[in-house]
Amino acid sequence: MTQTEPEVNLNLAREHGLNEDEYRTIVDVLQRTPTFTELGIYSVMWSEHCSYKNSIAVLKTLPREGGRLLTSAGEENAGLVDIGDNLAVAFKIESHNHPSAVEPYQGAATGVGGIHRDIFTMGARPVAALNSLRFGSPKDPRVRYLVDGVVRGIGDYGNSFGVPTVGGEIYFEDAYTGNPLVNAMSVGLVEHHKTVSATAEGQGNPVLIVGSATGRDGIHGATFASEDLSEASEDKRPSVQVGDPFAEKLLLEATLEAIASGFVAGLQDMGAAGITSSTSEMSARGIDKHGHGGIDINLDHVPTREDAMSAYEIMLSESQERMLLVAEKGHEEDIIDIYRKWDIHAVVIGSVTNDNMLRIRHRGKVVAEIPATSLVLGGGAPVYIREATEKKPETPDAQIVADSELDLHETTIQLLSRPNIASKQWVYQQYDSMVQTNTVTATGTSDAAVIRIKGSNKGLAMQTDCNARYVYLNPREGGMIAVAECARNIACSGARPLAITNCLNFGNPYKPEVYYQFKTSVEGMGAACRAFNTPVTGGNVSFYNESSLTGTAIYPTPVIGMIGLLDNIDNLTGSTFQNAGDAILLLGDPNLTLDGSEYLVMQYATPGKTTPTFDLELEQRLQELLIELSAEGLLSSAHDISDGGMITALAEKAIMKKESPMGFAVNLETSQRHESFMQELFYSEAQGRVLLSLPAENAARVIDMAMHHQIPAKAIGKVQESGASVEVNGKPIVSFSTEELIAAYYPALENALHLDEL
Repeated sequence: MTQTEPEVNLNLAREHGLNEDEYRTIVDVLQRTPTFTELGIYSVMWSEHCSYKNSIAVLKTLPREGGRLLTSAGEENAGLVDIGDNLAVAFKIESHNHPSAVEPYQGAATGVGGIHRDIFTMGARPVAALNSLRFGSPKDPRVRYLVDGVVRGIGDYGNSFGVPTVGGEIYFEDAYTGNPLVNAMSVGLVEHHKTVSATAEGQGNPVLIVGSATGRDGIHGATFASEDLSEASEDKRPSVQVGDPFAEKLLLEATLEAIASGFVAGLQDMGAAGITSSTSEMSARGIDKHGHGGIDINLDHVPTREDAMSAYEIMLSESQERMLLVAEKGHEEDIIDIYRKWDIHAVVIGSVTNDNMLRIRHRGKVVAEIPATSLVLGGGAPVYIREATEKKPETPDAQIVADSELDLHETTIQLLSRPNIASKQWVYQQYDSMVQTNTVTATGTSDAAVIRIKGSNKGLAMQTDCNARYVYLNPREGGMIAVAECARNIACSGARPLAITNCLNFGNPYKPEVYYQFKTSVEGMGAACRAFNTPVTGGNVSFYNESSLTGTAIYPTPVIGMIGLLDNIDNLTGSTFQNAGDAILLLGDPNLTLDGSEYLVMQYATPGKTTPTFDLELEQRLQELLIELSAEGLLSSAHDISDGGMITALAEKAIMKKESPMGFAVNLETSQRHESFMQELFYSEAQGRVLLSLPAENAARVIDMAMHHQIPAKAIGKVQESGASVEVNGKPIVSFSTEELIAAYYPALENALHLDEL
């Protein structure tokens, strides 16, 4: 059946998301009007999702080299970091926000599948997954529907694929009601000499498509991710791909076997924009390396699962579980045989050329002939620097009452029951965290997830983190805190932070206040990364996270994914109390404030005016101290004070190991005497503070080491078998039974989500 293609003109280009200047540039590059297929190719490659046209100038200000990086940011499918013993860790985080907003189950599932493919196309075997999720108020029935679908999608895909989900975070804020965030992270291990580049090189080398057949699902998914959500978004369900974790498992094993054969010259996942992005980017990398390259493919050879697909549809399809592979010439049949053994398509569809062109053939015609570098960053893709204007959030003032007017016992119980504070066990119990038998830390029992590296005594620590409320209140400080909290969590486990990946979720970059949030928070992230020597390996920018349903953008949410190395797994430090009689020490003593705290939102319906107190230099010293304390085996546990403040951190240390909870008795000494000082003492989220538990005989040694690092440290109490009590300056203030802490903390999220109605 012959399909009639529409006439290509400026109006059609605008319908594809291109502006007039961009369309005129395309005409100038080609020296003619583009074909319909070429217009589709440019529209997705120059979309925000693929081109980073509104963000790349800012991203280049981040530290993208140094430390233990083996590749510079953006060079490959994922970041690659040396961890010694000829091993490297490949890791990356990406968003699947818009698809998850309209089809939560498949949107989340395919986000997981896509990020794992980015890892194993590097030659690495995925060994762990994490996620970072944001939703609106659980009081909203649609939010509850989204939460259920996203969590099931992540769990079903990850569990079936056989990679443990070892950590993550989930927050609920009204700002995400119309636009949830679903960020997925994958971590893999690979020997140095077994890595594969996402580059098309070697004139005459055959180009193969491997994996599932191509359908019409996901067409213009990249463009869909580059526009605001609206009521019409529901009509774009075809832009949401459908995943098959069992097919991906076969694809993983076949691909690692193919790489081991030595006959794979280049490999790239078909993610956003499918065949278009993989052919364009692999061609451009080959040209950048050697000055000549290109790919010539024939779409007639692409396995399809629907009849009469046009060249435009085949090129823009985002069907899942597919990759583009460049084989060594003469060994294509060896590659095909390996994939056939795993019952997977592997078909030669073209070859590497040296004329620097991306050439697409279909039904006997050349339907696209484009200079490959014109499609990508650093070549012809547009780069914009948008207007940035600070717009301070208009938050109501908090009329804080006197401590004497509050029941601190009841207030603390309410705080522990908040969805942002309460146990997330309903979520993580749906994820298999122990498959592959490498996981060392049960979820919630360490500030960072840790897996053992088989064949060594090393451990790999990992974490995702971002308090978007802080970024909303002060983008630069909030960006720094996001990195610092992640690094602090890694250091609390005893590991040394090595590098980060990031997923930068913001609203419409054409709005000056949004671009200011983006630009300034990246400045803060960069400052923190330089301080901790954790360069950026790459990641993802997700703009247009705002909904016409609410008329507002999300909180700016630059999610940090970080990995760290534990040289000796025996030095792993958990976060929960271990032994009755242990001393409890507090590290850090900043000026306390309620700004930015969960307590302020709960009690006074405002996030405050700025971020909690933060000192980057103190953070550096604190983390060095934590790593040394763990290495010397002086600690029983370490847990940072963050969401919910001091009282929440103490309660978590007592009850996060639910099967064997413990208690505490502490005396908090302070010189503060104003009428609301106890609210600050209990609930402030001031940064740079960690609670330690340790054998009492180690306390003097730890305090001496803290003094050496110029970190305030003091003993505040002891661990006990059960029950919890807090004194302030020697005066009893509040006490709890272990049972009431557990009753407040554990069922609260399930109750808020009305799981019985789902």
